[in-house]
Amino acid sequence: MAIPSLAVPLAATLPTRRLGLTDMYVTRVGFGAWAIGGSDWAVGWGTQDDRDSIAAIRHAVERGINWIDTAAIYGLGHSEEVVRRALAELPSDQRPYVFTKCGLVWDEDNRHAAPRQVGAPASIRREVEASLQRLGVERIDLYQMHWPAEDGTPLEAYWQTLLDLKKEGKVRAVGLSNHNAEQLAAAEALGHVDTLQPPFSAIRRGAGAAELPWCNAHQTGVIVYSPMQSGLLTGSFNIERAEALPKDDWRSRNAEFTGDKLIANLKLADAFRPIAENHGTTVAAVAVAWTLAWRGVTGAIVGARSPAQVDGWLDAATLELTPDEMLSIYVEILSTGAGNGPALPSA
Repeated sequence: MAIPSLAVPLAATLPTRRLGLTDMYVTRVGFGAWAIGGSDWAVGWGTQDDRDSIAAIRHAVERGINWIDTAAIYGLGHSEEVVRRALAELPSDQRPYVFTKCGLVWDEDNRHAAPRQVGAPASIRREVEASLQRLGVERIDLYQMHWPAEDGTPLEAYWQTLLDLKKEGKVRAVGLSNHNAEQLAAAEALGHVDTLQPPFSAIRRGAGAAELPWCNAHQTGVIVYSPMQSGLLTGSFNIERAEALPKDDWRSRNAEFTGDKLIANLKLADAFRPIAENHGTTVAAVAVAWTLAWRGVTGAIVGARSPAQVDGWLDAATLELTPDEMLSIYVEILSTGAGNGPALPSA
């Protein structure tokens, strides 16, 4: 399959919001590059053709998406390399923002071993240089600590390292991913937390209790990940597909994709269909729009492995659910028993 050129046409225009207190204005949805890392690592999504990945990224940019979220750990550097290839032909004034992450270190001799959560300043500095090289950029737009460190490094030490990288100009903004409100407060005492990246969907709603309110109060931008719960809320997932997931797809080992949890999750996805039909859009777009309706959420990271998948959720960039629709989803969440956490945004 030939890789299409991105020289023309110019990108479409989508509404944007300011990302916290940074100078970046981002579209309500961004391209998530986890799955394009491929299958040859501990948390892969199964086999993925790089040509399809590049086509998906280019299509997203052509449709107006102005940011991409990746991480060094995705495919053990491969996702960042694919992002570089996808954007290589773009003029600088058409390039989307590129966000990446640090703090997960892998074993080169055992690609399928679980990565270590490392916060040592020297390690982070090595990681940022490697990401700059793989991405082919002089500065990373947003650099995020992927998970809290488990190597004994205090939060204050790794957060200060990220603040220093920002001061040195290697990164434009700094954020935390998968950190709780208490950890956010500890980091904020040293220097402003530009962004938080928490998991958030109509199934996994925990961030709605403390982290989203904290970020809203402190003007910290929020870009949520897995708003479609890794495919469960796309409207195209079913029991047969879950049972057929290959062993190299991490979802085949996840509790949300088996048993009673899977049944409840699929019932919730079905409950989104009337709302999708009312708006002339997809279940996937409604699932993403649900996360964007929460106060404090700036944008949602949405993965795609092909241009068609991008088109499946792109409407979320402009879709606004009504209070009645949010209430209807709240009732369905309670009825199905799917997931956990607050089910309705505060007024």
